[in-house]
Amino acid sequence: MATDPIAARLSAQSGFQRLPSPKLTLFVKRAFLSPETCAYLVELIDIGRRPSTIADANGDTAFRTSETCDLPAADPVVAQVDAALAAATGLDPLHGEPVQGQRYAVGQEFKAHTDYFEPNGADFDRYCSVAGNRTWTAMIYLNEPEAGGATRFKAVDKTIQPELGKLVCWNNCRPDGTLNPATIHHGMKVRAGTKYIVTKWYRERPWGW
Repeated sequence: MATDPIAARLSAQSGFQRLPSPKLTLFVKRAFLSPETCAYLVELIDIGRRPSTIADANGDTAFRTSETCDLPAADPVVAQVDAALAAATGLDPLHGEPVQGQRYAVGQEFKAHTDYFEPNGADFDRYCSVAGNRTWTAMIYLNEPEAGGATRFKAVDKTIQPELGKLVCWNNCRPDGTLNPATIHHGMKVRAGTKYIVTKWYRERPWGW
């Protein structure tokens, strides 16, 4: 079995907990971001949010009901978060998509999905022709909603609760590099309050858009 250098790097760092499952490579790190940084990013998301979209529409208009914000790369705090993720994971920042923020109000969710683009999907060439598919995902909770909003990885029956500053990162591929359907996950409905997260996706090749 191939060795994943990113997983090895994360395993060697204090505070990173690996999910004990052979089905997928997933790590959690509590308090990755400070409360002050989280609060600042929440403000940015509220300023720039717009309805979220999906690739390869499936006819379900309620599949993803959150709002999304492209965070400005030139903002010093956003740049610090970007650099912190690269430093922790060892992933090449040139392969990273711009950092995004998401906001979930009461009743909003992102139904079970994978982050990679399906090779047989109608929009595969549009999204992957330059930088290739997504490899790693890094997601950080910026707050704790009053109820709901957990992230459930259904293939391994693991539910991760939102917690201020908590980082969750996973490899969307198996150790041999093939796409891993066991990474399917559900951004569950917020029952009370509002949920904010930031997400950073990394690609096979340098981001070229």
